[in-house]
Amino acid sequence: MSAPALKPIAGSASFPIDRRVRIGHAHVKVSDLDRALMFYCGVLGFEVMQRIGDEAAFLSAGGYHHHLGLNTWDSKGGSAPPPGTTGLYHVAILYPDRAALAIAFKRLDQAGIQLTGASDHGVSEALYLDDPDGNGLELCWDRPPEDWPRNDDGTLAMYTKRLDVAALLAEADRSDNG
Repeated sequence: MSAPALKPIAGSASFPIDRRVRIGHAHVKVSDLDRALMFYCGVLGFEVMQRIGDEAAFLSAGGYHHHLGLNTWDSKGGSAPPPGTTGLYHVAILYPDRAALAIAFKRLDQAGIQLTGASDHGVSEALYLDDPDGNGLELCWDRPPEDWPRNDDGTLAMYTKRLDVAALLAEADRSDNG
């Protein structure tokens, strides 16, 4: 069944979305809540704000009501969607600075979690991986806007280059000892 054709809203380009809008949280379907919690809390370090039996949990960094929701409502015991299907590509978890991202990377490394990629985008540095259910994650930090690469006309000039993960891991060691 194909989706209906969409029509642009007249004048929408002159009325962009409010600049204060933010993504409040992501809610992810998982097959095994305990396994997902071992990963998101035990490896990444999120805190459980509320748990509803073996059906759902709401996780936070720093006491917000939830940054991530995990549920098994339609997915308990299920498998990841096959390649070539639509769905969420990844959820980006934004760390406050490079040192915090480095510590997250060290935790992944200690837990034996394999990365699917690691990139420098000019505006940010990012680590890519899958959670235990195959949901894509990006762990990243943003450079200050004044350091973002720009074209001559002032537009962003993002790129994708290989991230020096050894240097990032060394930064985690400096952060642990500093």
